[in-house]
Amino acid sequence: MKAIFFDLDDTLLWDKKSVETAFHKTCRYASSKVDIDPNALEQAVRMEASALYDTYETRPFTQMIGINPFEGLWGTFDDPSEDFQKMKAIIPEYQKQAWTRGLSKLGIENEELGSELATYFPNMRKANPFIYEETFEVLDQLKGKYTLLLMTNGSPSLQNTKLEISPEIAPYFDHILISGAFGRGKPDPSIFEHALDLVGLTADDALMVGDNLMTDILGSSKVGMKSVWINRENKPASDEVKPTYTIANLRELLAILE
Repeated sequence: MKAIFFDLDDTLLWDKKSVETAFHKTCRYASSKVDIDPNALEQAVRMEASALYDTYETRPFTQMIGINPFEGLWGTFDDPSEDFQKMKAIIPEYQKQAWTRGLSKLGIENEELGSELATYFPNMRKANPFIYEETFEVLDQLKGKYTLLLMTNGSPSLQNTKLEISPEIAPYFDHILISGAFGRGKPDPSIFEHALDLVGLTADDALMVGDNLMTDILGSSKVGMKSVWINRENKPASDEVKPTYTIANLRELLAILE
């Protein structure tokens, strides 16, 4: 192996914990303003956000690029393409409506609070970046021995914000490839072919490491790359998508490479 491609969210960055923490703090804040159960509010907003997200004309684009409803709750999407500019126009109302409807589902009709929570949540997400404890330990071992490429689905503005609030990560990588800048997202084979072109290697010389079977592992298999599925949460395996290796902690990657 000459190059290793890493996914970002929930592979190196613990995005799931960051989102959960932002929800927890925002919903606790809401409960200080009105009589409401913070946990019930989180579930209501998650449901309302997901349902609302699917109604917009931008939904096929966000699916193709790989931007989920909860990223929509804190992103600005001020990126230079027509599709992103459509998202930029929609997103403030989406964020406000997701929180307002979540409150409404629990019997609180308060648009002003919904608007306040829509502003509060992005601040909480940015204030709580989490990185897995082994991330830097493993990257330290790999830096200089392999060409390292970071390949992440999402909008350039949002993914770069994640890297800015966790500034230690980007310097490890020789290349950073964001689906929204490229124009297609994982698992589309074209983004993997482009990544191989960037490092000047064939599929036999590169390894994909990621947490998502349907994007990281499926996409790399389409171009003939070997893959490592990091399955920290003991998710069930798939009959259709089979990684070359499965690990539960990034440290196990070092043994595979040896």
